[in-house]
Amino acid sequence: MNVAQPTDEIQNFDVFINAFRKRLASLFSAEYDYNAMSLQRGLLPSFLSQIMDMKPLAVAIPESHGGRGMHVKECLSVLSAASYESLSLSLIFGINIALFLEPFAKYGHVAMRDEVFKAFLENKAMGGLMITEPNYGSDALNMQTYYEEGPDCYRIKGEKHWQGLTGAANYWLVAARRKNEQGELMRDIDFFLTDNARAKQQIEVKERYNSLGLYAIPYGLNQIDVEVPIGHRLLPESTGLKLMLDTLHRSRLQFPGMGMGFIKRLLDEALQHCKTRQVAGLRLNELDAVRFQLSRLQAAYTLCSAMCAYGSKVSSIDQDVSGNGIDANSVKALVTDFMHESAQIALQLSGANGYRLDHIAGRAVVDSRPFQIFEGSNEMLYTQVAESVAKLMRKAKERNLLLYLKGYALTTQAAPYFAKILAVDFPEQPKKRDLVTLGKIIARVICFQMVVELQDAGFNKELVESTRQHIRMDLHMLMGQLSSDNHAAPLLDYEEDAHWVTFL
Repeated sequence: MNVAQPTDEIQNFDVFINAFRKRLASLFSAEYDYNAMSLQRGLLPSFLSQIMDMKPLAVAIPESHGGRGMHVKECLSVLSAASYESLSLSLIFGINIALFLEPFAKYGHVAMRDEVFKAFLENKAMGGLMITEPNYGSDALNMQTYYEEGPDCYRIKGEKHWQGLTGAANYWLVAARRKNEQGELMRDIDFFLTDNARAKQQIEVKERYNSLGLYAIPYGLNQIDVEVPIGHRLLPESTGLKLMLDTLHRSRLQFPGMGMGFIKRLLDEALQHCKTRQVAGLRLNELDAVRFQLSRLQAAYTLCSAMCAYGSKVSSIDQDVSGNGIDANSVKALVTDFMHESAQIALQLSGANGYRLDHIAGRAVVDSRPFQIFEGSNEMLYTQVAESVAKLMRKAKERNLLLYLKGYALTTQAAPYFAKILAVDFPEQPKKRDLVTLGKIIARVICFQMVVELQDAGFNKELVESTRQHIRMDLHMLMGQLSSDNHAAPLLDYEEDAHWVTFL
C-alpha cells in the first residue's frame, strides 16, 4: 500500500509540536513541582521563560514577520498541547493568539507590525484585549471607556476589569467609544493598541483580584488614562462593531483548542484510574455506571475533536466570521459546558483524592468553571443561538424545527439522526428560560454535524456512535425540560410562612 508522504511544512510542524509536548511534560512533571506551583498566584518567571523559549506564539505570527504563518490548526494544536498540562497555560496562549495576535495581524496598522511581532518572537512579549468594564460586563455596546482625538494622538479614559494577564501583558488592544463635541458617546466601538513600555501608554492596575481558579493568570481592575499615536488605532474593514464580532466569533470558534488537551488529559487520567482501582473485587471500569461516565468523557473528546477540525477550516484571519454568531456561540457554549462536566466526572471518579486543589481533577473543576462565563455567558450565547435560528425560521415561514434544521446548512446532515426528537414546532413566543433550552438543543445538533463531517474524513466510528447516543439522550432530556411548562419564579419576600420550626 502506498502511503502519501507529508509535506515539509507538516513534517516541520510535527517536529515542532512533538518537541513542544515533550518539553512541557518534562517541565510540568519532572523539572518543577507543578502541583505545588498550582497553589500559588502566577507562574514562576523561570518556569514561564523556559516555556516561552520554545516560541509557542510563533504559530500566530505571519511568516513575513518570522512566524509560522498563522495556520489555525497549528494554533489549536499549541493550545491543546498546553491544556493537556495546564488549562491556565493554554488560556494564556489563547488570550495572546485569539484576542491579540490575530486581530492585530488583521486590523493593526502595517507600520506597527514589525515592532510588535519582533517583541513577541525575541522578547517573549504578551498581549491581551480590554473590553469588559465593571458596570457593563456583557453589555459591551454601552461601555463607558471613551476616546477623544487630538492633532496627533488619541486620549483614552475609562476602567476595564477581569482582563486575563492584567499587569503582565506588554501590549493591549483597548476598546473605547468616541466622545463627540457635545460630550456624548457614539454607538460604534474602536480599538487601540497600547504599549506598556511607553510612559504615556501605561495602564494602571488599581486592584488585583483573588480569582477562584486559574491561579497562573493575573486578573484585576485597570484604570485607563493614556495617549496613543494616530497609528495605534485598529483599522476596521467597515465598522468597529463588526471588527469586535469578527474577533470574538473567531475566538469562540477556537475555544476547542483549549478544551482538546484538557478533556483528553481528564479522559486519560480517568481511564488509568478506573483500570487500576478496585471496589468489591471489581475494577472501576467494569462497573456499568462508571462505564457510562467514561463514555461521556469520550463523547466530550469526540465533540471537541470535531469542533477543532471545524474551527481550523472556518476561522482563519482571511475569513470574515463577524456573521458566524450561530456556529461560534454554539461551539463556545457547548465545549465549555462539556469541559466543566468532564472535570466533574473526573473528580467523582477520583473519589476523595479528587477533592484536592493540587489534584488534576479538583483543579480542573475550578479552572474550567469560568470558561462558561467569560467571553459571553453560556446562557446568553444559547439564547442568541435560539433567537437567531427563530428569526431564520420566521423568514423561511417554517415552524417545524426538524423540517427547518434538515434544510439548514449547519445541521442538514445531523438533523436526520434525531428526527423523532426534533419533530416539534418552535414556540411562537418562548420564555427566555426556554430560549436557553432551545439554544442547547440547536447547538448540540450543529456540533454533532461537525462530528459527522469528521467521521466522513475517517474518524473513529465507534466514538461517533457513542457520541450520537449521548447527544440523543441530551436532546430527550432537554425536550422534556421544554415540555415541563415550568413557570416557577422566585419569591422576593420568601420568609413569610417558611420557617419549618413553626410547623412542629
